[in-house]
Amino acid sequence: MKQTIFITGTDTGVGKTLLTVLLVRFLREKGVSVAALKPTCSGGRDDARQLYEAQGRALSLDEINPWHFRKAVAPAVAARLEKRAVRLGSVLAHVRMVQRKYDVVLVEGAGGLLSPLGERFDSRDLLVALRASPVVVAPNRLGVVNHILLTLEALPKRLRQEAKVVLVAPAKPDPAAASNVDLLRRLLVPNVWQLPWHGEDRAAAALGPRLAWQLADRVGR
Repeated sequence: MKQTIFITGTDTGVGKTLLTVLLVRFLREKGVSVAALKPTCSGGRDDARQLYEAQGRALSLDEINPWHFRKAVAPAVAARLEKRAVRLGSVLAHVRMVQRKYDVVLVEGAGGLLSPLGERFDSRDLLVALRASPVVVAPNRLGVVNHILLTLEALPKRLRQEAKVVLVAPAKPDPAAASNVDLLRRLLVPNVWQLPWHGEDRAAAALGPRLAWQLADRVGR
């Protein structure tokens, strides 16, 4: 059963790559044929390199991350600064080529859901075009409920209903962290999970079998 999961977030630096890496490792350990892509990035390729290592270097860095730019601004802006253009059709063609080879493809966006990835398209446009299952990653802290609700509201209704939310715990949680999950569920956001803090390396075991399978809709079982 083929499946594409799109990992987006409420902002940049919220834990998208962490979650993607953990999912890749877990699914590979279960024998699932999985690939992880970060089609566009700017300001360095550290995220793509983490995905490269997590999937055992099965894909080259350029296959994982075909469009990368030096300036640490939105990829669409960084591309223009280098007199280059990223078009939705080209990104779709690349992801679909990888989809043919793997049972599960994880696609990590850049920045938040509406951050521009290229010429006249953002993560939402790519997610919808791929017919992918959305996962929204957010830091578990004060103010995140509003950010999550705004992100979900920006999704088409069908995707909003199936979207899964992962709250990433900080090293030092604030008082709101303990109540955010319950509050979101009371606000009719049922698919919410927490990713606990496990030190700087945050070992793959932190994800846990239950969370991994639910995020991946039990694919490969």
